[in-house]
Amino acid sequence: MFSQALRGALDEEDDLAVTAAVETCAAALQAARDTTPDVVLMDYRLPDGDGVDTARRIKAELPATRVVMLTASSDDAVLRQAIQAGCSGYLTKDHTIDELVLAVRAAFNGEALITPALLSRLLDRLSDRTQPGSDLTTRESEVLRLLAQGLSNQAIALNLGIRLATVRNHVQSVIEKLHAHSKLEAVATAMRLGLIQLPS
Repeated sequence: MFSQALRGALDEEDDLAVTAAVETCAAALQAARDTTPDVVLMDYRLPDGDGVDTARRIKAELPATRVVMLTASSDDAVLRQAIQAGCSGYLTKDHTIDELVLAVRAAFNGEALITPALLSRLLDRLSDRTQPGSDLTTRESEVLRLLAQGLSNQAIALNLGIRLATVRNHVQSVIEKLHAHSKLEAVATAMRLGLIQLPS
């Protein structure tokens, strides 16, 4: 219902046109390839994965396309991941349709879109970082410990009861937060910093 209402509002604007409206990550990536949109409004939680990973893939293939996360989640970790993925903005669904229409125009014009409250929280979290990995979430720490035990992404997904795409997202976040370039380097860094212990 939200998607239909938003599409209708955007299509009513003379300077805007919706090229595609899809429901999955896979469909979003394919639609972006087919239509090369100026702006993508991307939800975070989708049936086959999360929007941040899809946003990262869209930006890799279509650097000129601007991606704005439009989600019900105001989680700081998701916000950071969205920015790291190259998103141009992050909006929650409590905005009005008129505000979202303005946001699409702003994204097209190259403006960064983030509410002052979310920006303040993000800056607070960044200022609290005293060493790499200090801002790992509980779930990311769990994933890191399982990586140290030599588990694959698929095995971690089964162990934690989450999607493989979600595990990949967590692994990428862990690597970035530890300033590493691979899973192995991330584990080694975490051990050196005392964030995890060598598995017995």
